[in-house]
Amino acid sequence: MILSLVKGIAHQTQDITTIEGAAAIVFYFTVYSFIGWLLENSYSFFKKREFFKENFLFGPFKPMYGFAPVLLVYLIPPGTNWGMMILLCLFIPTLVEYVSGAILLKYFHKQWWDYSDTPMQLHGHICLPFSICWVFLSLICLKWVHPAIASMYETIEPFWIYVWSATGLYFLADLVLAIRKHNLQNLTNGA
Repeated sequence: MILSLVKGIAHQTQDITTIEGAAAIVFYFTVYSFIGWLLENSYSFFKKREFFKENFLFGPFKPMYGFAPVLLVYLIPPGTNWGMMILLCLFIPTLVEYVSGAILLKYFHKQWWDYSDTPMQLHGHICLPFSICWVFLSLICLKWVHPAIASMYETIEPFWIYVWSATGLYFLADLVLAIRKHNLQNLTNGA
């Protein structure tokens, strides 16, 4: 099953050194960050009956879920053998999750997720069971989700070219405001 899944993955990427390529990356990042927010809040609702899980940013976006698929789409070249693809689908999202968790803990003295009680975890930031989930989610993303999103992007690209920089500025403003908020909370809490 996994072999047939991997064999059918199509790669659609644009040259990232052009304005059009940068616009596509911002689009994919935005869509995947929003999908990640929905996914994580749905998981929270399923586990705790609370849909709104605390978020680092103000908006409905989880950047970790934006970075991992974009890296997968752009770093896995066409013709990659299935073993290497599965390894990258394990390694890239797990690395993004670990680095995200470590940075958030180091600079904001808070863990937004904690796998400490999960078997085979590392510093509470990553664990093997979720890393295996990332493999399956990544393969599904590469096989079905990204081709659909790339097709959607082709449709709206003429409009997106005019608004993508505003979206990038939105993320920058949200990040700056979130950093300010969490730093003020740390000062207030004495961290």
